[in-house]
Amino acid sequence: MFRILFYLVVVFLLGLGFAWLAERPGEMVVTFAGYRYEVSLMVAAVAIVAVVAAVMILWWLIRSIWTSPYAVARYFRVRRRDRGYQALSTGMIAAGAGDGGMARRMSQQAAKLISADQEPLIHLLDAQAALLDGDRQAARDKFTAMLDDPEMRLLGLRGLYLEAERLGEREAARHYAERAVENAPQLEWAVNAALDAKTGEADWDGALKLLDSRKASGREGRESAASRRAVLLTAKAIEVLDADPQAARTAATEAHKLRPDFVPAAVTAARALFRQNELRKGSKVLETVWKKEPHPEIADIYVHARPGDSTHDRLARAKKLQSLKRNNVESALIVGRAALDAGEYKLARESCEAAARLGPRESVYLLMADIEEAETGDQGRVRQWLAKALRAPRDPAWVADGYVAERWAPISPVTGKLDAFEWRMPMERLAQVVESEEDFSPAPSIPAPKEESKEAEPVKTEAESVVIEGETVKSDPADEPSEQTPETAEPDKPSAAEPSRPETPAQDKAKRPEPSAKPGPVNGQKAAPANKEEPVKPPLPDDPGVDPDDKDGSTPGRFRLF
Repeated sequence: MFRILFYLVVVFLLGLGFAWLAERPGEMVVTFAGYRYEVSLMVAAVAIVAVVAAVMILWWLIRSIWTSPYAVARYFRVRRRDRGYQALSTGMIAAGAGDGGMARRMSQQAAKLISADQEPLIHLLDAQAALLDGDRQAARDKFTAMLDDPEMRLLGLRGLYLEAERLGEREAARHYAERAVENAPQLEWAVNAALDAKTGEADWDGALKLLDSRKASGREGRESAASRRAVLLTAKAIEVLDADPQAARTAATEAHKLRPDFVPAAVTAARALFRQNELRKGSKVLETVWKKEPHPEIADIYVHARPGDSTHDRLARAKKLQSLKRNNVESALIVGRAALDAGEYKLARESCEAAARLGPRESVYLLMADIEEAETGDQGRVRQWLAKALRAPRDPAWVADGYVAERWAPISPVTGKLDAFEWRMPMERLAQVVESEEDFSPAPSIPAPKEESKEAEPVKTEAESVVIEGETVKSDPADEPSEQTPETAEPDKPSAAEPSRPETPAQDKAKRPEPSAKPGPVNGQKAAPANKEEPVKPPLPDDPGVDPDDKDGSTPGRFRLF
């Protein structure tokens, strides 16, 4: 655009010059070699311009002819380079798509057309093609060769780190990550890897130093760095709480300022303050975080801040804590527990019922069972509350990667990730609840063992009967073992040898077979013929004890408690 404007300006100035000469007529006299030449001023100006233009054109032609070999070579060199970059681009696309064969071919073609020293991406394409082909050793060699090039060093460290992680070599992966952090502290993956390594060794000071060396950019980056720093400071405070309460107080207070709603930081800061007999400051820290995040551990430490307090003093502190967060389950629960300890059963029951209305869960019904046992001692009601607790939703807990812990920890015991624990309901415990419900399912009935007999007993028909303690009882053919198959056995039809007779009311009343007992001869008595009449004795009372005539307690057809 500027070049066009420049040409237009030059033409405009030339036009102005010729117009100025045309308005001022004159002659130009040139004497050369004894000759005198006279021309007008306009013709002289045109001739001068033509001579200058001819000289410029002649110079351009001579220069073009002189530089033509270089121009031809440059043309072919540029064309070769363009083909090489086209192959490199195609190979990178094939590597991203997972086409190892195409990536390998394009890598070889790009290496022929472009020098690897001029374009380092060829090394990356070779490494990616080796990974796709499954040649891990060749890929590691490529990444190792990249370490000698300052421009490719970070790429080589990244590739070696990923390969070490894949092989499970944590020490090697940590080494490559630390080298990458030394060269470029802004790399997120390197900082995270080195941070995980230091936190796994509980080197909180080293982790804090590493985190401070990284300059976070953007609002989200600064918030993430502040959150991580709060977690590391809290972990350090918990570790030195018993040995150095002052250092624990300093670290936990800073963590609480960075994350005001972070419960472990507030709890650790309050414990350190309580150990230094600063009850008011510690209580203020707990009250601040309680307004934002009610937590049972905060309530427990707040209520038991002074070891010498009476139960009514603890109840008063629980009520104060409840006033800071109304209509909350944790507020109602802490008042209920404190009231139970103080013997205020009415208040404890009211608080527990309020907690049940706000959020019914396991701890609410367990506390109700404790209140019921302490106040009335009614074991039936206690079992009823315990049964509700068994089926109620679980209480929130510290959960990280499926692992449920009673106390907060800075890193996950499963993956080693920093700040992985969350206060929420453990969803994985639903399977445990199902298993516990299955434990209360009725057990399957076990049939009574049958006595073995050396001789096969004859098959009894419906008309046959036996005598048990002087009573005439008809045997049930369905409970007797039969040699007949289901196709040939017809229990509904009477035997031809023994015609069936209608039962008398007394015989029907005296008939008391048990489901698990096998009717038959008892105490060595023989079965009476079906056509012989026997006197019917009055039925015995249905007592659950053992038959007195049964000496060894093996009488079938009799129910026993033990």
